[in-house]
Amino acid sequence: MTQRLSPLELMTKLISFPTVSRDTNLPLVDWVEDYLNGHGITAHRYYHPDQPKAALFAHVGPDVEGAVVLSGHTDVVPVDGQPWDTDPFVVAERDGKYFGRGTCDMKGFDALALWALVEAHYAGVSTPVQLAFSFDEEIGCLGAPPMIAAMQGVVPKGGPVIVGEPSMMQAVTGHKGGQGFDTHVIGFEVHSSLMHTGVSAILEGAKIIDFANQRNAEAFASEPTALGAMFEPPVTTWHVGQVSGGTAHNITAKDCRFSMDFRAVPGDDVVALKQAYLDHVAVIEAGMQAVHPDARVEIKPRFEVPPLKPETDGVAEALVRQITGDNASHVVSYGTEAGQFQAAGYSAVVCGPGDIAQAHQPNEFITVAQFEAGHAFMRKLVARLA
Repeated sequence: MTQRLSPLELMTKLISFPTVSRDTNLPLVDWVEDYLNGHGITAHRYYHPDQPKAALFAHVGPDVEGAVVLSGHTDVVPVDGQPWDTDPFVVAERDGKYFGRGTCDMKGFDALALWALVEAHYAGVSTPVQLAFSFDEEIGCLGAPPMIAAMQGVVPKGGPVIVGEPSMMQAVTGHKGGQGFDTHVIGFEVHSSLMHTGVSAILEGAKIIDFANQRNAEAFASEPTALGAMFEPPVTTWHVGQVSGGTAHNITAKDCRFSMDFRAVPGDDVVALKQAYLDHVAVIEAGMQAVHPDARVEIKPRFEVPPLKPETDGVAEALVRQITGDNASHVVSYGTEAGQFQAAGYSAVVCGPGDIAQAHQPNEFITVAQFEAGHAFMRKLVARLA
């Protein structure tokens, strides 16, 4: 029988795999599956159709519906260019903190969930527990939806889902949703002295980008909805983080590329938000083509993350509150896979150890106290289900 590792030993092992989203996560998945198999637990995979990546899920306890699902992602953001004081893929303890890429976001929780699944197996729980480890969360929550679909019929349908993103072990019952659109503006090159005969992709792209300024100004000037008022900021926001394009200073730009994203408060019509952007682009594109017919704008959806809506009598929320004693209302402006589980018919809540402010940072850490709080939560959860 495989040795039962502690949460710290599990976190140390998981962090040793450099599962940056651009790279494979299969060595980590192989190790987790072997570890579970060593304890008599069968794991299942969903493979990315085009890349060497996989999600992993498992079920312990009675073969019935209603399992508590412990959900985490296996990928981490890059460390390139960040000034780390220690090896980011080796856990280092100092000053009451565990340092390492993913300690906070979110291999700390993954380790706790893996520990809890094994403990639940040996405790002979009367209510089942499931583990759901996804991939590509950090590049738009891309891996969870196909994983959730793959789980159906392979393991019994779960009930409450606890997504362990860092929330300081508070019960987060709502978060914003978001969508992103890779936008490629294609102009027509001429010498800039004759720019009226050409189409500058950069100048036309600027008009499209200004859509974000217009919508943000309108939103911040409006009265937030009751649900929106719970968030910071209390409105749906639009954003462009990177822009590239152009050939030379004296040539009208042939190309301009950027991604237009929005983060929507629950209750806002995301279909209408997307259409408003497409309609704006269509107006700009028509003006471009009036100058030259080859000019155009190409848009490719980059990600789509549904919001997490506060549930009425949500079983996931109730379970977490009963264990933590947290009765306050908490919402966050970042997106998680909780909204995707909820959209698939699960009850979902976000609750995990650590502070989101440490996520993606150089010298990322989780405090020892928060990690131990997460461990205490899992002990109580297993005891409750046994």
